Amino acid sequence: MFVHRRAQFGAAAIVLACLSAGTVTGAPARGRVELGVSADKAEVTIGCLYPMTGRAAIYGRDSVAGIRLALSDLAAEGGYPRIRVIVDDDRSKASFAVRLAEDYIAHDKAKFLCGMVSSGVAQAVSKVAMKHRVVMIGTDHASSRLTIEGLHPYYFRVSNDSYISMAAGARYLAQIQAKTKWKRIAFIGPDYDYGHVSWSDFRSSLDRLGVSYEVVGTFWPKLYEPDYSTYIQALRKSEPDIVVTALWGGDFVAFLNQAQTTDFFENSRLANFDTGGNYEVMLALGTNPPKGLILSARHHNNWPNTEQNRRFVNAFHEMEGRYPTYAAEGAYSGIMAAAKAVVKAGGAKDPDALVRALENLELKLPEDPEGFSSFIDPDTHQIVQAQAVGEVVPDTSFPPAKVMLGNWTVFRAEDLRPPPELVRSRRAKAAEAVEMSE
Repeated sequence: MFVHRRAQFGAAAIVLACLSAGTVTGAPARGRVELGVSADKAEVTIGCLYPMTGRAAIYGRDSVAGIRLALSDLAAEGGYPRIRVIVDDDRSKASFAVRLAEDYIAHDKAKFLCGMVSSGVAQAVSKVAMKHRVVMIGTDHASSRLTIEGLHPYYFRVSNDSYISMAAGARYLAQIQAKTKWKRIAFIGPDYDYGHVSWSDFRSSLDRLGVSYEVVGTFWPKLYEPDYSTYIQALRKSEPDIVVTALWGGDFVAFLNQAQTTDFFENSRLANFDTGGNYEVMLALGTNPPKGLILSARHHNNWPNTEQNRRFVNAFHEMEGRYPTYAAEGAYSGIMAAAKAVVKAGGAKDPDALVRALENLELKLPEDPEGFSSFIDPDTHQIVQAQAVGEVVPDTSFPPAKVMLGNWTVFRAEDLRPPPELVRSRRAKAAEAVEMSE
């Protein structure tokens, strides 16, 4: 076991100690953030990893706010253990995240690991969780490989994965095909696991629905690519009816901004079914968004229009002075899941009891429509949730954004789960590949 002390992570680390749930201390910079109770009073410690710097930093900041809201709700409800949450900057680097995770376990005695935006980072930390038999709750990353081929007993995820989002997207495109007569599809996604798995999940869902289509191009820019001009030119030349993308965060915003300087949107519709409906995208679209956008995200500020979602979004705005990206609700969900699992398991000492408690755990979350509660599938450890796909419409209800999503098409959670035979097939192929490599 490797023990990495705090000092190894730089003298510039900023420690914000919030000794009562829900205390507001302002947006964190790079460094360690502590929320909840102090170390000497904690019954459960949760170690979270998020990017606090760089293009994805907004997700780290929003996740910290979401954690504060969860701790506040748990304190108000009562009956939960005293929780200490530690958050640190994983810098979107797998090697650094692994060192942080090892330190959480060895030094801070963390019973849970949580968070992670990048699927590549999550895959590396998942191995740490397995090695130490510590429960890991993914709140943001989305590669379905983590819950299918790469699943181990101690990994869980509480936000939509690439399969769920792409299954919703495939159903949406299948529904509009007769009306719009689309046929030609191109794909652009980041050149790492999340991008490639998203494309595979999307095609798998289209094929299962019996949709007829032609792939006219696939394009793989690196993560955090600054210049998409060559990709945009190549997409225009391929003449797709619809471009499906798995670009996310600042990458998607950069692509949108650069594509709008061309005639890209005059000839193709652009669809982003996993991250495109995020609030930061609504802000970036301004008052004159390109036509034909088809978007969704893992949480929406204006859907579902339920009391719980309105309360969550308004509480975030009151605390932070801005509206949340989907990362906030994901982090909120992760802390709620951990707390409820500890109560159900009768404590946090036995990791296998925590696993059993999380399997089939039901969570009523802000993103759940009336009459439905999210739950964790015991076979994949993936949360099962409904999803809404929308179009961009004028809406000034969430300033300074001038547009939001509307004209919703809502898909039932049960219709978006990967079929058991698909899960078995993918796991069998992965096991066969391992055997052949040994």
